[in-house]
Amino acid sequence: MKKANLKLKKKEIVLDIICYIVGCSLYAVAVTSLITPNKISPGGFTGLAAVFNYLTSFPTGVAVFIINIPVIVYGIIKFGGVFIAKTAVATGILSLCLELSEIFVPRFEVNKILACVFGGILMGAGLSLCFRRGATTGGVDIIATAINRRFRFLTVGRIILFSDIIVIAIASVTYKNLESGLYSIVAMYASARVTDAVLYGSDKGKIVYAVTDCPDGICKEIGERLSRGVTKISVVGGYTGNDHSMLMCTVRITEVAAVCGIIREVDPRAFLIVTDAGEIIGEGFKTEF
Repeated sequence: MKKANLKLKKKEIVLDIICYIVGCSLYAVAVTSLITPNKISPGGFTGLAAVFNYLTSFPTGVAVFIINIPVIVYGIIKFGGVFIAKTAVATGILSLCLELSEIFVPRFEVNKILACVFGGILMGAGLSLCFRRGATTGGVDIIATAINRRFRFLTVGRIILFSDIIVIAIASVTYKNLESGLYSIVAMYASARVTDAVLYGSDKGKIVYAVTDCPDGICKEIGERLSRGVTKISVVGGYTGNDHSMLMCTVRITEVAAVCGIIREVDPRAFLIVTDAGEIIGEGFKTEF
């Protein structure tokens, strides 16, 4: 049994790395070939690195890596866990992909609408691969999580959105072009829509149901790793008549893969259902309708 579990974990790690490489490559190609040549900001730390590259010619990939180092170290100290470790690996891969794309990928100065739409699609496809394997590609999510834990009325999504707006404003001033900021918003919207569609549809949230015999362990792990609440419901199997527990956890789209991974890790025999949640109102999400 231990050998089988070890083999399965090795398989998962290899699959993680492959998805990170493919996802980060798509993201890097989008940024290098379409986004930055047309003075469009990708947002986040990559957007800051792109602005720094424009002003100083300092390599974008190296800048992304340097900016992320203190944030990831803080995340390891503050949160620890598999999520931060995976994010650190994905960030390192992204930095390398950005550097390689600067060398090997041609730059296209095309119609800005085409650049922001197709660049956004490629970025969204790349990000979704990383999200599916329980990681992100930068430190903004870590900062947003830390702020959210201290100020619950500020949701993670709103914090990330606010940070992206700041980065876009900085880019617009740097490029001395208001249109760059507007095109950046279009690119980020396209990226977000593709990310949502590739993951689990385009709704704002998901509900994960799990019928399990290990409810306490799953609740503890989800609470500690993701700071999400879980509702426990007593159920009876219609065919067997056996007593079980059903867990209900409401999460953001980017957290679905992580929640399902935790459930599978604690109870490989758990029965999972993932369904849409069009509107989520409550702590950690919207505070009003």
